[in-house]
Amino acid sequence: MKTLDEMLSLRLISRGQHGEIGAWTAEARTPQAIMQMPAPLWRALELASVLMNVDADLRQPPLFEADL
Repeated sequence: MKTLDEMLSLRLISRGQHGEIGAWTAEARTPQAIMQMPAPLWRALELASVLMNVDADLRQPPLFEADL
């Protein structure tokens, strides 16, 4: 949900899209159900993800915290 909120704050999606996408993902029980999101919402989410370069974050190796 944090990423979705960030998309809204960056004005990459509208408040309406934010609400609809949030509601859809809250109701979806599986990744397959999320993939059934209506096409206009999916396109908005996909475009916002590209503009935020979300894929680049997913390709980074995990950061491990230093042992304290």
